[in-house]
Amino acid sequence: ATAALAAPSSPGRYDAERCVATRPGAPPTCGAADVEVRSGLVSVRVSDIVYNLALRRDEFDVVTMHGKMQIDEFSSPYQWEATTLVFTDAEKDVRYEVRIGARKAAR
Repeated sequence: ATAALAAPSSPGRYDAERCVATRPGAPPTCGAADVEVRSGLVSVRVSDIVYNLALRRDEFDVVTMHGKMQIDEFSSPYQWEATTLVFTDAEKDVRYEVRIGARKAAR
């Protein structure tokens, strides 16, 4: 995957869909997510699990949290396909897509 320099979405909170394919060539399974885009960081919340993606030039670090407990961590190259962020956990051979949708109204 080719890395992007920054998210195509401006900072803020967005409705999203997180999709996961757990087998090579398998279609992804998708569900609702909330995304927050900040400078150098994208947070993806699915229920009570949060994926914190610290963006760097060539790859990013993914830290998965359940409340205050860290449950996973890995680094991955990433790419943006329009407003969809695509990355893979190579060790587990899992492909992720985060499809960013409409911006949420400010609170």
